[in-house]
Amino acid sequence: MSDLRQRFYIEDSPVRGEVVHLETALQTILAQRQYAPAVQVLLGEMLSATALLASTLKIKGRISLQIQAQGTFKWAMAECNHLGEIRALADYEEDPRFMEGEDSSTVLAALTSPVLFINIEPEFGERYQGIIALEKPTLAGCLMQYYDLSAQIPTRIVLASNATRSGGLLIQLLPRNNEEEQQRVDEDLWPRLTMLTETLKPEELTDLDAQDILYRLYNEEQVRLPEAEQLKFGCTCSREKCANALIQIGLEAVKETLEINNPIEMDCQFCNKRYIFTAKDALSLFGEHLS
Repeated sequence: MSDLRQRFYIEDSPVRGEVVHLETALQTILAQRQYAPAVQVLLGEMLSATALLASTLKIKGRISLQIQAQGTFKWAMAECNHLGEIRALADYEEDPRFMEGEDSSTVLAALTSPVLFINIEPEFGERYQGIIALEKPTLAGCLMQYYDLSAQIPTRIVLASNATRSGGLLIQLLPRNNEEEQQRVDEDLWPRLTMLTETLKPEELTDLDAQDILYRLYNEEQVRLPEAEQLKFGCTCSREKCANALIQIGLEAVKETLEINNPIEMDCQFCNKRYIFTAKDALSLFGEHLS
């Protein structure tokens, strides 16, 4: 049950969906920093959402959600790649409004001038960025508005999270090709599925496994389940990336940093891994040697 993404199809229809459940990976991410309860919930929802959205892409690469705002809450981001590796981070100031919350509406209501970015970064090809005004009270509502207005694919998303588990469900009515247009379609199917999806309770989404959720919702439909996919915490930091960052700031800046802090220590905010560069290590990046 822990850290899985389950795709499903409604037989003989253009409807597909995903169920995501996170537990071990979520707890690993939340343990990296001390987050306020409402921020924990928001990050849990964002992680489930990125895992759901990543499943809709047919590319190798990664997708991320990033919320930016003014005021006490600065930003939050969550990311998932094609390998099912997820990570997340948030930056904010202490605020009593963040101490309680059952869903993302607690944080979203406290944001000043918030914007949600959807970033798609393929390993090869052009990057894409979608921008969403956070006008709906919940993250799920904002994402559904994006699909309805921008992608124009009828989509329903349900998200839920707590301090130990998060879950998400996405169901979509995909466009049909010319051949499929000629086939008989149950015109009531999508309204019926939409209504059933909206009955899903937050505790069911976090506590039940995918098969139980799908049976609970769609037991009168012919649901097909391929093999589930594993999700896990994964960080993309490396010593090589840190070295490249030092090269980018230039030799003089590195020398100044060494005078203040020798060796140079670089910490990854996502996984807390520390990379240490002695003066010899840092100067060798520029072909220089200690005298």
